[in-house]
Amino acid sequence: MKTKNIIIFSIISSFFLVSLISIWKILVTLQGIKLENFNFQIIFLLGFLVSLAHVIIGNKLNIILKLIIFSLIFIFIDGYLIQSMPIWYNIGVFLILYFFINKIKKFNNKILEEEHSTQIIIFDFLTLFGIVLFSFVILFPFYMMVVTSFKTQMALLVNPLDFSINFAQGFKDLFKSYFVIFKSYKFGKYILTSTIVSLGTVFITLVFAIPAAYAIARLNFFGKKFLSTSILIIYMFPAIVLVIPLYTVFSQLGLRNSIEGLLIVYTATTLPVAIYMLQGYFKSIPKELEEAAILDKLSWFGIITKIIIPLSIPAISSVALYVFMIAWNEFLFSLMFLDNPNSFTLSRAIQYLSGDAETPRQYLMAGSVIVTLPVLFIFVYFEKYLVSGLTAGSVKG
Repeated sequence: MKTKNIIIFSIISSFFLVSLISIWKILVTLQGIKLENFNFQIIFLLGFLVSLAHVIIGNKLNIILKLIIFSLIFIFIDGYLIQSMPIWYNIGVFLILYFFINKIKKFNNKILEEEHSTQIIIFDFLTLFGIVLFSFVILFPFYMMVVTSFKTQMALLVNPLDFSINFAQGFKDLFKSYFVIFKSYKFGKYILTSTIVSLGTVFITLVFAIPAAYAIARLNFFGKKFLSTSILIIYMFPAIVLVIPLYTVFSQLGLRNSIEGLLIVYTATTLPVAIYMLQGYFKSIPKELEEAAILDKLSWFGIITKIIIPLSIPAISSVALYVFMIAWNEFLFSLMFLDNPNSFTLSRAIQYLSGDAETPRQYLMAGSVIVTLPVLFIFVYFEKYLVSGLTAGSVKG
């Protein structure tokens, strides 16, 4: 049983190493470097031997010593010392092997002797492989956007498939596209409009969602059960189905080409899920706190503002982040309702510029990066609140 587990472990870990090195080599190729010895069999064999050696040696060697030995073996076997590869390539290989060895170090003799170790190995590496592949699929388009935004028009015409960054051109030329879109294409105004719309949507949604979610979670009224179960029914209808009637109504009310119109639509589309998320969290708050507040003659408004909201900061933060991302990235309604360039949001402005054949591609990519970065930074910073807010409501007690 142990021998079988060792072989399975070595084979699966070898495939994982092949996937890591393959992704790295693809990125290196995109930097304009030709790789002549693109040999998957050698990488697989190396991964198998490294995994097998790890099981045999175990913890007898320090991980740094293992890393140095295996890195030198890999570079030598793969034949890149002869090609005089850039130092950053070898550093990348070194880091990949460090990640790989650090990952397999927990699979020692003791774990491999366990009865269900085969399932543990397969599940663990499949999960990790899925994360790596998903990250590559998501990050690679963003990398292309960033690289293209740093290009000049001449560089794109000469070699449109070159995804390397020429840092030798200097700071001013490197960020020229960003300077141009702010100066000539009024992207500062589009950012301001998107910020106002997104923050306004967050504020209005929370103002209505918090009392509504509290009412569903705590109060008894006619139709409560139906309302709590059908609150997300609006998401059964595709947005494109709602666009045409909303377009007609908004045109008659004079709300097209206005921030107010977008605020109404965005709030209507995000309010149901905000109520659904918050009411689940509110149910997890002990009722005894509210009963004590009632005995102290605190009003329902006071209970919500002084007890419920302070205790629900993680959930409220996650809802605010979700609503902000939806409003910031939304495109369909802004496309239908905004015709005046002075009222464009960022996503609508990029679509408008992409329809102009004279707009250079690097400017469009620079605009796309500007759209992506704020949400990316906000998500990374508030990720802990998002996770806690989404999971805490599922635990009662």
